[in-house]
Amino acid sequence: MQRFRPILLDVWREAALHPSLAEAIDAIAALVARSLPIGLILVRRIDRARECVETVAGASAGSLALPEVTRSELQATQLEALSAWLQAGRALHGRVRSLESRAPGAIPAELPGDLIIAPLAGSEAPLGVLVLTARRGEVFAAEHVALAQALCEPLGVALENEARVRARATQQAASDADRVSLLSRLGRSELGETIIGAEAGLRGAMERVDRVAHSDVPVLVLGETGSGKEVVARAIHQRSPRAAAPFHRVNCGAIPSGLVDSELFGHERGSFTGAAGLRKGWFERADGGTLFLDEIGELPLAAQVRLLRILQDGSFERVGGQRSLHADVRIVAATHRDLRAMVSEGTFREDLWYRIAVFPIELPALRERPEDIPALANHFALRAATRFGTPPRLPSRSDMDRLVAYPWPGNVRELGSVIERAVILGDGDHLDVATALGTAPRRAPAAPTPVRPVSDLRGAASHLGDDFPTLDHAMREHIERALERTRGRVEGARGAAKLLAINPHTLRARMRKLRIDWDRFRA
Repeated sequence: MQRFRPILLDVWREAALHPSLAEAIDAIAALVARSLPIGLILVRRIDRARECVETVAGASAGSLALPEVTRSELQATQLEALSAWLQAGRALHGRVRSLESRAPGAIPAELPGDLIIAPLAGSEAPLGVLVLTARRGEVFAAEHVALAQALCEPLGVALENEARVRARATQQAASDADRVSLLSRLGRSELGETIIGAEAGLRGAMERVDRVAHSDVPVLVLGETGSGKEVVARAIHQRSPRAAAPFHRVNCGAIPSGLVDSELFGHERGSFTGAAGLRKGWFERADGGTLFLDEIGELPLAAQVRLLRILQDGSFERVGGQRSLHADVRIVAATHRDLRAMVSEGTFREDLWYRIAVFPIELPALRERPEDIPALANHFALRAATRFGTPPRLPSRSDMDRLVAYPWPGNVRELGSVIERAVILGDGDHLDVATALGTAPRRAPAAPTPVRPVSDLRGAASHLGDDFPTLDHAMREHIERALERTRGRVEGARGAAKLLAINPHTLRARMRKLRIDWDRFRA
């Protein structure tokens, strides 16, 4: 076997190189023919469900033709005898008649000449049979049988890999068919072809989108975090004469204050430490198209001054540059903050406010348009199935009731996350919406083992009283009193966060945990 080692290495390489078993067998037959007097090489797969053995790949290394009949039906007793030989894992050498009695169904009918058959093992069970036929007038030697036995491992791996690819393709085809069926039931052909709620809860906003899209005036999209401001900005761009030009989104809140000018307007080489080359800013890159300035309320005042200039006449200078440049850009800005209040507080420029708020579009929160929740949930369920490669599943009626009843402080973005979490928790079998929302019933915790005398516990209970409020209850009342005093305002100098001496983001997270709807405290 030592002299066959280079051949085996080449066989392993070909088996791993070709995703198609048929292509791998063609290459392997040419390699093996150098050391074996083979006329045919066949790989046959055992299908226990259909009780048959069928040829799935074959190659001729001589003048012999591949057999026309590729499938052998098996009776129960034959399948049992064949399985016993496969489990033994030993190659056999001889003529058709002598081998057929020991491994029934392993060999196609009427194969001529001297034969070697060997079992192809998988990681869990035998998968098939390797059949080698000698060239006319030649016979196999003992060393040839040993080589055939050694070939079984790489060919078994190749057969198992192809079975996995085939099973994956079958599963994907079934998933695609289910997806098409569900889309047809929803009256749609693709997931991204329309804006969910455009004819219902977002109808007013989309009417304003249609009115302003064909002009070049700046648009300000207002709405809570996660309410779909970027979707509306893209709709404005796609329905405008600039649709074929670039659309770029810039998150103003994510840019460090020292790099705002460089990000928006670009910089020249050597203009500051680390500026190794010329860099075009977002305005230059969006020339002729639309620039979406998300969270514009987060821009520092110094950057607001320079932004005002380009909004006035379209001109700007790169950082470190000496000449004035021009960019033809349509501005769509968005924010979840109260810019009017920021103008009053001096944290947002009044002249910039008038420039960007030429045509405001206000998006309702998801809790204000519950009629859109079922369609959005179905959309996200189909999208998640495509993304995770699972069979598409839609929320049940009880799931929809839960989703509609939930207040959705994170709006559409939170709904999408919940549905994706429900798909993962359901393992592709169903949507576990209750667990994903955190509304599934939980088991009562086991009572702790008492470590104090019962009399001591009774004394503690009588001392505290039965109506002693929990920490969450006391915290909820305290926050609600602050919201009443600030009329539902969370941020700013007159907001509840300032009154409670807490970060606004921390306060919002705590209110979501305690299920406090701060909107109901607003005038």
